[in-house]
Amino acid sequence: MQVIQTEIADLLIFEPAVFGDERGFFMESFNQRCFDDAVGRHVPFVQDNHSRSVKGVLRGLHYQLPPTAQGKLVRCVVGEVYDVAVDLRADSPTCGRWVGLYLSADNKRQFWLPEGFAHGFVVLSDVAEFLYKTTCYYAPQQERCIRWDDPQLGIDWPLSGSPQLSAKDRDAPFFRDAQRF
Repeated sequence: MQVIQTEIADLLIFEPAVFGDERGFFMESFNQRCFDDAVGRHVPFVQDNHSRSVKGVLRGLHYQLPPTAQGKLVRCVVGEVYDVAVDLRADSPTCGRWVGLYLSADNKRQFWLPEGFAHGFVVLSDVAEFLYKTTCYYAPQQERCIRWDDPQLGIDWPLSGSPQLSAKDRDAPFFRDAQRF
């Protein structure tokens, strides 16, 4: 497994070694020891989530506040998405900055977002299935979101037209008004 640093400390990309031939492929999708070594601490995952979305759906930017803040290890197993993490750590020199990358069934990359980041993605293929490993259970009372199109963040979403949004995402507050870590 190759670990790739991003321009924001603590956000990591994991590229698995994939062994393929005419029969298909094999890869190790998760190894606790390798993961913990890469992030520098033991990270217990407590919940796995699986979503399916159609082209043009944008989910995010979501996060949970302490004491139920979630770290997420995410990947796309069907189709392709553009995935984004926004730093919400008030004491971070990169607070308000974002990292975006393509995750797909083809590239098999995984993206690690520790606690303190908002997360979102837009579906680029006809359909996408997306997996999340989380470090804390879903807690709706602590869930928050930030507008996907916040001009202060300036996220460069690869969109051709308006995305499909939930009411919660459409009505989300701007970054300047959002609760942070």
